[in-house]
Amino acid sequence: MEGLLDVRGLTLSVPMGAGARARLVDGISFAIGKGEIVALVGESGCGKSLSALALLDLVPEPVRVDAGEILFEGRDVRRLPERDKRRVRGGGIGFVFQEPGAALDPVRSMGEELVAVLRRHRGLNRQDAESEAVAWLARVALPEPEKRFRDLPHQMSGGMKQRAMLALALAGGPRLLVADEPTTALDVTVQAQILALLHDLREGLGLSVLLITHDLGVVAETADRTLVMYAGEIVEEASVSGLFDAPRHPYTRALLASRPTVRDLPGQRLRAISGNVPEPGNRPPGCAFAPRCPSVFERCRGERPRLEGEPLRRAACFLAGDSGEGRAA
Repeated sequence: MEGLLDVRGLTLSVPMGAGARARLVDGISFAIGKGEIVALVGESGCGKSLSALALLDLVPEPVRVDAGEILFEGRDVRRLPERDKRRVRGGGIGFVFQEPGAALDPVRSMGEELVAVLRRHRGLNRQDAESEAVAWLARVALPEPEKRFRDLPHQMSGGMKQRAMLALALAGGPRLLVADEPTTALDVTVQAQILALLHDLREGLGLSVLLITHDLGVVAETADRTLVMYAGEIVEEASVSGLFDAPRHPYTRALLASRPTVRDLPGQRLRAISGNVPEPGNRPPGCAFAPRCPSVFERCRGERPRLEGEPLRRAACFLAGDSGEGRAA
């Protein structure tokens, strides 16, 4: 598949005092091809959203990019002049933020936001931009799009804001959409409409998508490939079918086991993963998942596993190889 985005060795850190820094994202590498939908999954605090912000060189202070290249269409985003970065933001890479209420301008109507994007990135005149803005509000299933064009963010529900944010991210004609929990606060019907829209855009425009989500059902329905992130590292990469049929990392298996199923009884408690994601600066010396892993053995506690394996079947686990080395502690 022809490449669009290539992330190499991305490392992000935050100051911890006395000149020390703690790594939040630790040397991750991945690529996204044209027309590909890649899901990035993991618990809160694993570094997913920060990694996504780094793609546009938008990590918030005091987070710092310590290392890595972010090649979009062959150019390193971090090294671009600021004017070119602004063109990439929205025109090359669209972004759906996790909390649209905080991302939208509270004193600017939804229509004005969209018109500005359409004029900046697509060069439309005012009249054409207004017509196209209303059309985009309709495409993301906002009711009464002509009315919503004039609405301020506080006049819309959380779900409406989420859909409006998606329209803003797509209106500039990006080749890559980074969608951070794009179906949060949406009911099942609208969620299905949004996912269908993403598929239509992929088919019609060759749109690529990096989908950040906690919803493994959305992953199963939407993505081609999945990256599983834990404690700032990618611990597994697999095709969606491979991930669900034969997960290789214990963390991935634990995530899948914690999903609700149709076989669950009313009131039945979901299976939880014991323990918590390690805090920045308090990462264990070996495998970061070792303190929570039911299959941990001595090597895991002292040596850090690398992400290895065949394409679409890679895992950072000593038990993932053909040898099956290791024993339960």
